[in-house]
Amino acid sequence: MPLVTVKLAEGAFTERQKHDMAARLTDVMVAFEGSEAFREVVWVLIEEVPRDGWHIGGQPFFGPPTLMSTLGRSRAAYEAIDGIPITREDLAAQAPARTDDRARRGAG
Repeated sequence: MPLVTVKLAEGAFTERQKHDMAARLTDVMVAFEGSEAFREVVWVLIEEVPRDGWHIGGQPFFGPPTLMSTLGRSRAAYEAIDGIPITREDLAAQAPARTDDRARRGAG
């Protein structure tokens, strides 16, 4: 029996939307299996995590503004890398991890 687990920020979707999501995810699993008989054994678990339980890049997630800020930092980090590193060691040499407090707070 397949179990599809979805984690969402609490309150992000209505009850109806969550039911629709579970039905569509079940449809996807049935399509992959190739048999309608499979539908009866697909389980979908939708877990809601309190908003203070979400973090991105080590920072609390407060919705779209947090996401946009994180994407901006990711772009800056990407642009700071010279070339395309092939190995983890190359990446670490070109963009070393910062260990100061500013890095932990996400300050640029």
